[in-house]
Amino acid sequence: MTVKKYKGSAGGWGALASTTRHLVKSENITRNIRNLLKTNQDQGFDCPGCAWGETEEPGHFRFCENGAKAVNWEATRRRVTPDFFAQYPVGWLRQQSDYFLEYQGRLSHPVHYNSQTDHYESISWDAAFSLIAEHLQALDNPNQAEFYTSGRASNEAAFLYQLFVRAYGTNNFPDCSNMCHEASGVALKQSIGIGKGTVRIDDFEKADAIFVFGQNPGTNHPRMLDTLRKASRRGAAIVTFNTLKERGLERFTNPQSPAEMLTGGATTISSHYFTPKLGGDMAVIRGMVKALIAIDSSSIEQGKGSIFDHSFIQAHTQGLEAYLAEVDATDWSLITEQSGLSQQDLEYAASLYRHSERVIITWAMGITQHKHSVNTIQEIANLQLLFGQLGKPGAGLCPVRGHSNVQGDRTMGINEKPAPAFNQRIEATFGFTPPAAHGHNTVQAIKAMLAGESKVFIGLGGNFASATPDTRLTQQALASCDLTVNIATKLNRSHLITGKDSLILPCFGRTDVDLQQSGPQSVTVEDSFSMVHASGGVVESDTGEMRSEPAIIAGIAKATLGNHPVDWDYLIEDYDRIRDLIANTIPGFTDMNQKLKQPGGFYLGNSAAERIWHTDSQKATFIAHPLPTHLLPANLRALSDDPVFVLQTVRSHDQYNTTIYGFEDRYRGISGERKVLMINPADIDALGMAPGDRVDVTSLSADGVKRTVYGFKLVSYDIPAGNIAAYFPETNPLVALDSVGDLSDTPISKAIPIVLSPSQISEERIDLSPY
Repeated sequence: MTVKKYKGSAGGWGALASTTRHLVKSENITRNIRNLLKTNQDQGFDCPGCAWGETEEPGHFRFCENGAKAVNWEATRRRVTPDFFAQYPVGWLRQQSDYFLEYQGRLSHPVHYNSQTDHYESISWDAAFSLIAEHLQALDNPNQAEFYTSGRASNEAAFLYQLFVRAYGTNNFPDCSNMCHEASGVALKQSIGIGKGTVRIDDFEKADAIFVFGQNPGTNHPRMLDTLRKASRRGAAIVTFNTLKERGLERFTNPQSPAEMLTGGATTISSHYFTPKLGGDMAVIRGMVKALIAIDSSSIEQGKGSIFDHSFIQAHTQGLEAYLAEVDATDWSLITEQSGLSQQDLEYAASLYRHSERVIITWAMGITQHKHSVNTIQEIANLQLLFGQLGKPGAGLCPVRGHSNVQGDRTMGINEKPAPAFNQRIEATFGFTPPAAHGHNTVQAIKAMLAGESKVFIGLGGNFASATPDTRLTQQALASCDLTVNIATKLNRSHLITGKDSLILPCFGRTDVDLQQSGPQSVTVEDSFSMVHASGGVVESDTGEMRSEPAIIAGIAKATLGNHPVDWDYLIEDYDRIRDLIANTIPGFTDMNQKLKQPGGFYLGNSAAERIWHTDSQKATFIAHPLPTHLLPANLRALSDDPVFVLQTVRSHDQYNTTIYGFEDRYRGISGERKVLMINPADIDALGMAPGDRVDVTSLSADGVKRTVYGFKLVSYDIPAGNIAAYFPETNPLVALDSVGDLSDTPISKAIPIVLSPSQISEERIDLSPY
């Protein structure tokens, strides 16, 4: 392992060098160069990475470094065949690193686990479908099955999946969004009547200020950096609040800018960068609002009038008085203690906001994975409502989604709590009454499997065993099932945590040509800005016995339900037929097939952006919450006499979700290892330790269960004292299953109370496997 401060900017030659290395690793260089030129292009495929949108500006290159990694990783020549599984028992594979598993290549054939030999063995598609149907039909009731969805699934796959599952009789839809942006949907639905962001990508070209909270675009959604770069160069203020100093939010060299590349130049991204404590963002906004109220009072006293947009407030909102009273009752001492920032810092940030006519506030999982995340997002909405920053160009709310279609999956009905109106449309279109009772989200599904109440798990993509909290309990839950099914492109850890019966079903990726009876097919995705566009694979390669996700879902559905409520085979012959059903069922998709012929796809619209509020009162709502009494509850602090730190999980730069591309966290200067803790150097000194020492990490939880991960190396980092960052999934075992956000049930992965102790495991004995 090496630790060396990275002195360059984000992007630039480092990004090009990394992209080249991954081209070589794909063993498919020439073809993948052509693939990259088709990424995020009309008549091409949607990047399998993040959900950042595209401008209408033409360009040959519409991919970032991590998008290139995703494409190269998916379009590799390497294949995992039945011979591979015959060679390696599951027990041995379970001991290998996540990097090793996914580096083996694309899954090529459906396989069935043989518990007697501990090997996966080849199985026909028909036999696999029959086995799934046999298990589903044998359950006492449909609610004993869990149907997980990853955000990489297309709209067509997600729509068929929810249709099959509801026709089967349950709303058990644990979903990746439950673990990342659920708080955004819950909060915004209550505040403004729609659970999506209100801005479009061209709003960033008009904003006077962009306030960025809790995210690391340089690693997690690098295409956002080009958007921020353009805003910065035209003079927009970019004000960042992020616990870690992240290079992508400091400066960026656009690899597509000859001037910057040849001169070694870079664009400053954040004009102002603040590092609040973990969980302190609500206090940040509260402090800004408190400062703005003081400015407003002074302005009125001086006869200049109010700085707030009272015409907007009167016409479009309710609840202002109660909210202002709550702000007034909040002491500055609590605000500064929780935020970790001074009153002067927050007053300055408020001044920046006040002098900007058009403001976008954008956030990601640094905001959504806390106990009080819903309250924090509603505090953000309150600030924007005070100044009428919704429904005008260059302003609004922008939650940044992760996977490329996580928002589209929810639009298609992947929701354990379907609205009555959605169920009515399903019934009108398909002639059956879907279940109304709420199903299981991700945490509830794990608990149901642990309790023996759910006996079948089907995963449409993703890596459930690694992505979810409380890793050991999650693995125990999966292992207790009668059947686990994983629909996937690459081998991952979830496939090695088998139920009594277990199947791996290989599917096409975004890059693959999907040839059905009527010819090559395209699918659709929805980005973070409610744009829907087509994605068609371009790679003609050895796909073995892979099938498309829609075809696999249709095969399971037909084996289980027959031709109810649709002729499944007929739909798979031509995906236009699936889209016709979407158009008849989902608002905003009328004439979907025709609209997709437009370059760039079509916009679904946004009610709040039109100042139409689908709340109970038909108005946007100021929602007043007190700040948390303590960011770290007293009952947890009392569990240890040792210093208690707060840990957040993060991705490395060579990672996308649970996919590990390599061991280079370039911008953080960490190379060669993932078992590291990024910690303030003063905290290392206070522990009587030195950088490079290894520690064991134990989390504190109300259930009294000891959760420990072993052998992590201390790395000095620019992070507030008392806060620590570490990679996931290595530290997911520390997140207690019951540690979830209020109203969202999102695992609290950004505020894990921990204690450290000298490691009891020597460096030589540290297992590559995080579990």
